[in-house]
Amino acid sequence: MNKVILIGNLTKDPESSTTSNGAKVCRFTIAINRNYANGDGSRQTDFLPIICWRTQAENCGKFLKKGSKVGLCGSIQTRSYDAQDGTKRYVTEIVADEVQFLSTKNDEISMSDTPDLPEVTQKKNKIEELKPISDGDLPF
Repeated sequence: MNKVILIGNLTKDPESSTTSNGAKVCRFTIAINRNYANGDGSRQTDFLPIICWRTQAENCGKFLKKGSKVGLCGSIQTRSYDAQDGTKRYVTEIVADEVQFLSTKNDEISMSDTPDLPEVTQKKNKIEELKPISDGDLPF
């Protein structure tokens, strides 16, 4: 069985292209923080290369950007090729069958970055106007 499920953030904008047979392909790298800290207390990050094909590749190329959070399912593949210097090179990458767009950089604008937006100010004022009521005043 070869199945992988990952959630991470893109390290740079995805690279899209088309093969000589006309198949769309999209490549990107995601960063995933490890769940544990090393000896000096810092957490390490893994950078994993992702590749997807056809319609999934088209959508990833259109909608993902550096910093986008994605969830994906796929499999691990290893391939080899002959480099220009004549040596054999090996590449291990995740071939994504499914990619879920969990957020984009535009969605991650924090409220502290935009304190003067009228909508934010209006919502903040409405929240401040809320007053607690007792359970006895509820109609249900």
